[in-house]
This record gives sequence, C-alpha cells and structure tokens, in this order.
Amino acid sequence: MSIPDLAAVLWRQRELAECLIYRLECEQLLVAAGHTRFLGVATAEVEQLLGEMSIVEMQRSAIADRVGAEFGLDPGATLEEIAGSVQPPWTEVLIEHRQALITLTSELSALAEANRHLMAAGMKAVETAMANLGLRQGTTSLGYDAQGRSETIAGHARTVVDRSL
Repeated sequence: MSIPDLAAVLWRQRELAECLIYRLECEQLLVAAGHTRFLGVATAEVEQLLGEMSIVEMQRSAIADRVGAEFGLDPGATLEEIAGSVQPPWTEVLIEHRQALITLTSELSALAEANRHLMAAGMKAVETAMANLGLRQGTTSLGYDAQGRSETIAGHARTVVDRSL
C-alpha cells in the first residue's frame, strides 16, 4: 500500500463523517419537530453509516500501518507521525486530512450528545403522557453517545396490555 492509498481512504472517512453529520442533523430535526414517523428509518441509516465507518477505519488502520512501516514507524503510528515521516506534498495532505477529521469528529460528538438529550427529553414526555393515561410506566430506548455507540436513554419498562382487544 502507498501514501495515495492512505489519502484515498482518509477521503472516504471524511465523506462518511460528513454523511453521518447530515444524517444526525436529520434525526435531530425529526426529534425536535416531534415527527417520529421516520425516526426509525433515520436511526437505521445512522447505524448503517456507523457500520461503514467501522470498516473504513479498519482499512485505514491497516494501510497506515503498511505506510508507516515503509518509513520505519511502528504499527499504530498516528497520522501526525506518518505525516512527519513523508515528503512534501504528502506531509501537507496528511496534515490536512488529520485536521479535517478532528473537526468532523468534534462536530459528530456535539451532534450525538444533542440528539441524546433531545431523545431523552422526548422519551420523558412520552412516559409522562402515558403514565397520566395509566398506560405505561418507564421505558427503554437507545440513543447514541458522543462516540457514536448505542446507549440506553431511559430505564426499565412495564407495559399494561388490555387482553380484551
């Protein structure tokens, strides 16, 4: 593998991060507007992108290790270390990718946290409404933490079912 291969996979990571930002913003708008009909679809799209990002991250790691080895670096060398070992113009290209990925990651973390708070508030409102109707107490739902991992938003679930229906 070569430096152009590393640059190409870094571009792919950036594209996926941009797409994930878009999908998280769509999810946020749906939740904020109270339009939950397509929230499951939006969440599934986010999960699909996270899966793709995981695969591309493994590819990037493998390629970066090979490129790093070409320049005498140990496996797991950072992008900054690799950039410091290569010749221009690749130094600038890798530094630009690194900075862009740092910025995108910060943006993703902020969006994921905001969505988690919105979903938690929405779940609390639904729980309160259902409890006031005597239909349900507590619920469990998944959201995303700042690292993009699924996490439980609210606690336990107990549902009253009318068997006569």
